Amino acid sequence: MITRMTKYSFILLSGETEEFLKRLQALGVVDITRSKKPVDAASAAMLDKAAEIKRAIAVLEKADCTEKGPDDAVADNIPPENLVRFIFDTTSEIGSLEAEYNALVSETKKRMPWGEFDLAAVRKLEETGYRFRWYTVPKSKFDPAWAELYPLQTISDDGTAVWFVTVSPADEEYSFPAVETTGPEGCWKETQDEAIAVEQKISSDKRILLRLKDRIPELKAAYDRELSSLDLYLADASKETAADDMITVFTGFAPTELDATLCAEFDKMDMAYVKEAAVEEDNPPIKLKNNRFARMFEVLTKMYGVPVYGEFDPTPVLAPFFLLFFAMCLGDAGYGILLLAGGLFLSRTKGSLADMGPLVATLGAGTIVVGTVLGTFFGIPLAEAAWVPQWLKKCIITGEIAGYSAQMVLALGIGVFHICLAMTIKAIGYTRRFGFKATVSTWGWLILIIGGICIAALALLGVMDSEVTKWAVIVIGGISALGIYVFNTPGRNPLINIGAGLWDTYNMATGLLGDVLSYLRLYALGLAGGMLGDAFNNLGMMIMDGFHIPGLNWICFALVVVLGHALNLAMSCLGAFVHPLRLTFVEYFKNSGYEGSGTPYNPLTIKGNNN
Repeated sequence: MITRMTKYSFILLSGETEEFLKRLQALGVVDITRSKKPVDAASAAMLDKAAEIKRAIAVLEKADCTEKGPDDAVADNIPPENLVRFIFDTTSEIGSLEAEYNALVSETKKRMPWGEFDLAAVRKLEETGYRFRWYTVPKSKFDPAWAELYPLQTISDDGTAVWFVTVSPADEEYSFPAVETTGPEGCWKETQDEAIAVEQKISSDKRILLRLKDRIPELKAAYDRELSSLDLYLADASKETAADDMITVFTGFAPTELDATLCAEFDKMDMAYVKEAAVEEDNPPIKLKNNRFARMFEVLTKMYGVPVYGEFDPTPVLAPFFLLFFAMCLGDAGYGILLLAGGLFLSRTKGSLADMGPLVATLGAGTIVVGTVLGTFFGIPLAEAAWVPQWLKKCIITGEIAGYSAQMVLALGIGVFHICLAMTIKAIGYTRRFGFKATVSTWGWLILIIGGICIAALALLGVMDSEVTKWAVIVIGGISALGIYVFNTPGRNPLINIGAGLWDTYNMATGLLGDVLSYLRLYALGLAGGMLGDAFNNLGMMIMDGFHIPGLNWICFALVVVLGHALNLAMSCLGAFVHPLRLTFVEYFKNSGYEGSGTPYNPLTIKGNNN
């Protein structure tokens, strides 16, 4: 449900706004109207600084040097105000040094075949009138007889290529049966020594970053302070001034249940305030309040968007249906056991994953129940297994209804119920928000669809005879037709209403049929996952029967079954999350008229303060 909000209008002297906002921040429950983006250069700079600190924290968290050294003192002596800039400068330097190191390593490999030599001596010899020529040729094309015809010196031979040089007077005519290559710019030891020096500098910088990991809490505290300052600044930027900039007016919202506490605190402050019950036109922030079960599914509601103030909170309906849809799509009791164990494990961890633990465990528990009813356990059809007790087999849905799989009919039945529930919620919600006159057509369609389903069910079960059924159809059809075609917009030309009703009929007929058929995915995904799991079981048995080496056949069987079910579980969980989400966001929200365009409750508070 949506927490009721009280609207507060605060009036105070402009010079007292800073102290007032700080006291509101300490209370931590009042949502002051604020901009969603930086309102000026000052707030933009504050936001950039916070983002810069966050990036610096991310850099330190990735630091992976495995050794410490004398550079620790450098890290410990960096002033707090220079810490972020030092981290970025060091990271940038590491990137440049790594590029330089790679270039030096490449150059060393390039020079190494030319061996050790003194380039200065070579240049000095060339100054006396001789010329060095450098050659690299494939081993197959090198002729050892060249050494007898030319002043040639072989430098190295790796079996695939030969490196050699020739020396001859620069002023003599010269020819050689190979193409001259560019000589090295120095000995390979020079670049190797440079690479070692650069590598040591990289290690030094990485050790510094590793040491700076100890200061991550300091950076996180600075990040929280910056966000708190930004929040305070943005709240201040939302004020309205009057009386020649001498009076400041703030608008804020807080849960109505806190009225007594907040009024007592406000009475202690030197300012005037007015409180009134928030209404939809005020666009108050939305704070959801649900029981322990539904609260786990609020994260799914927020993925779409929180409701506006006049809407119903969809979470209490979303929660049980998403659980049912997920369990049907996964459809395997064995996989449910693994999810339940995984959720319990996550609940014992720390951080954001721990918050998801109860939801995962709940989805797993639901899958165990639904998977048992659908008759699948790690791909094994329970209805056919001899070791399953008869009382449990009686709980499994099998057989056919009117020539169709009973499980498929169940999926369609759930879809019809889900859509009818959505239309009922839409009719009630719209009537409450906009009045009955604006929702006559909605009620007409609701009466026609739900009434038609009830009459058809009673007639098929023999509860109503043909004459009563006929008159029930006439009454419901007549009432629905008046609402859909005549009074859909009271006060408008009846001919226009009839035209609008016909167009609405076309949209409803095509839309509802597609919506109902969408729920077939509940049956199809569960069936596909079960069949794939059974296929892995059969494949494992085939491999075990094909190997006649004791022990090895069981190892191969275990590998195939474990890896196969792991892959099937991963794919099935993805489908079991995405498709129920689609049924909720598209089929249910569309037919329930849910907007989800509200603003989340975001009170002015001190960031990082969990008290």
